[in-house]
Amino acid sequence: MPVQTQLTRDEIFSWPKAELHTHLDGAMRLETMLELATEQDKADLIPADSVEGLSQALEKIDESKDLIEYLTWFRYTIPLMQSADSLRRVAFEMAEDFAEENVRYLEVRYGPILHTEEGLSLAAVNDAVLDGLAAAEHEFDIKTSVIICGLRDRYESASLRQAELAVEFRHQGVVGFDLAGAEAGNPPKQHLGAFYYARNHLLNLTVHAGESWGPDSIRQALFYCGAHRIGHGITLAQDEELLRYVVEHQIPLELCPTSNVQTHVVESFAAHPINQLVNAGVPVTVNTDSRLFSRTSTTEELYRVHTRCGITASQLREIALNGFRYAFLPWDERQNLLRRALSDFPMSPTSDTPVW
Repeated sequence: MPVQTQLTRDEIFSWPKAELHTHLDGAMRLETMLELATEQDKADLIPADSVEGLSQALEKIDESKDLIEYLTWFRYTIPLMQSADSLRRVAFEMAEDFAEENVRYLEVRYGPILHTEEGLSLAAVNDAVLDGLAAAEHEFDIKTSVIICGLRDRYESASLRQAELAVEFRHQGVVGFDLAGAEAGNPPKQHLGAFYYARNHLLNLTVHAGESWGPDSIRQALFYCGAHRIGHGITLAQDEELLRYVVEHQIPLELCPTSNVQTHVVESFAAHPINQLVNAGVPVTVNTDSRLFSRTSTTEELYRVHTRCGITASQLREIALNGFRYAFLPWDERQNLLRRALSDFPMSPTSDTPVW
């Protein structure tokens, strides 16, 4: 039996990477949080008045009892992202942070409706985010796209308006539509109008599903909403028939392991089903979900599943490449990114793994 190679964090840091599941309002720098709170006279809205204090306060997110409680922590970022300048800054810095760890392609997702509390229109919100990302593309070696999210706990009319916005901007940097938020009691099929509209305008679709709710959530995302990818999807392994379907149709999962541990949808990294899913043939990507609240990076997520979840070096390489393979980009752009990534990888592809 061949000896398994143990990769270092620095080796993974050097790899070309793609990030497909990360939230704008979960990617703010601590320094930026302090500065925006001061500039906007909102210092009373954040839990500390120093970077060290904020870091310590935000570690308590690990004590969240479930996904619903975890999501309440976004109360510290969203109120600070209600102006075009703040949105532009957070988007730019987010792309810069990913670029610094050799993430070549980045899909940023967010719900524009959450940033209209102080008078910005949905279009103005999206313009600011796209401006920030475009500025980062100009300065750094990174390609970016936006996925607009409907929200489970809002009326379907609100999700439909988000889908309409996504379609309005689909040739200006928006590549997909998503449904996010707490799963329990908010099934995807309650937002069919939004997905029908997005699908009929040829948008790529992904849905947060199978995170804190069972496989039925994934079934609804696939067969009611028409999802092309599944956000999280860790309960897939509980349904053998659905697992076979996902493997046969090569439907990718956007896994976010640290987030899953924090929200207690898995007990630990060792208990995470990523190994089972990869061995079953599911196309898996590994992502951050929230750089800020999970105190992580794309590099760190890959390193953790390698060292704590039993993913081998060769499997990890394919997971990293899957980020390019399943990007919501036109085929030729995807292939160009993938070819470049393959040429820059220090590891050779395994003989039994397709490179495409």
